[in-house]
Amino acid sequence: MKSLLALAFAVSIACLPVSAQTGPRGGRSTPPARPQLSSPDLTSNTGTYLSGKVVVDDGSVLTDLVSIQSLCKGKKRTETQSDPHGNFSFQIGGISAAPGDVGFDPETSSTSAHPNSPDHRDLRDCQIMASFPGFTSDVVDLAGVSGGENANIGRLVLHRLSKVEGSTISVTTAQAPASAKKAFEKAQQQQKQEKWDDAQKSFENAVSIYPKFAVAWFELGRVQIQKSDLSGARHSFQQSIAADSKYVSPYLGLTQIAMRAQNWRELAEVSDNLLALNPDSFPEAWLSNSVANYFLQNLTAAEKSARRGLQLDPVHHVPKLEYVLAMVLMKKPDYPDAAQHLRTYLGLAIEPAEVAECQKQLAEIARLSATANLSATGSK
Repeated sequence: MKSLLALAFAVSIACLPVSAQTGPRGGRSTPPARPQLSSPDLTSNTGTYLSGKVVVDDGSVLTDLVSIQSLCKGKKRTETQSDPHGNFSFQIGGISAAPGDVGFDPETSSTSAHPNSPDHRDLRDCQIMASFPGFTSDVVDLAGVSGGENANIGRLVLHRLSKVEGSTISVTTAQAPASAKKAFEKAQQQQKQEKWDDAQKSFENAVSIYPKFAVAWFELGRVQIQKSDLSGARHSFQQSIAADSKYVSPYLGLTQIAMRAQNWRELAEVSDNLLALNPDSFPEAWLSNSVANYFLQNLTAAEKSARRGLQLDPVHHVPKLEYVLAMVLMKKPDYPDAAQHLRTYLGLAIEPAEVAECQKQLAEIARLSATANLSATGSK
């Protein structure tokens, strides 16, 4: 079906995540610059500047960004992101200046705060936590923090989920020699500045020094994606997996390449491997798996994957799960349920072409349903 083929491209390589994490409403065609720690204006009394550090309970080395979230009176908001080493700093309770501020998380609130709008939250009813796929976080209560202070809240400790085998942290990073880490950090800076050629050379230097540097191989693949070198990116992602088979980020990279190539068998295999490592953190991987199984005519598996993805994504960060499920249900056929999921998707769609296609499919469901009813009436 052409509409689902268009969907396959809509979630293709353009969505390759900055890391194993993905943000609301999918990805971006160009990876955003890694945020810098904010520089607080210590003369301001409009809010409270909080700083701290994210660490992993087993001492694993962070090499990626971690979202820092607040929960105030039931409203969750992503305030900023850490740097690759886990350090963070942001303003809360005043006029937000944090570069990673993305407003209230729809998980608990539909209210969206503009990054430069006043935010007068009572810190006595606020908590701070980290968010990272495959981990839970300790929570820091801000009851003892007074407005206008510049407070270091200490460490936010991440704990691995016991039933998740895969991780967005590679164990090989801690084993890398200092020269490889130095080349990797240089490449990260060049990557942030979108100096793709320089970043590629530095990542290549890092993996030449330490061939089992899984994170460096993954980041090299991301740079190669930016340069439209899909063959090189595939090789880098495969090398990342060879270095650390439980590091999940390169599997995400390979799913995007398989989606772009319309290689449904590869997409099914790679997404199966990813979901076996971590079935609970990546609804976009369930979307890829559902699309692959749809085109392979495995409708039962396609429906199961789409429904599993929706269970993990109640606030519709990956709204196309609704569309895929509707397409699967049309083939069963289950027209009432298909129409329900299409209407949900219609309420989430933003692009005019998506809205038009959804309306077209709803009209087709109405036609098919009417025809089926007439056939059933005539057979009586």
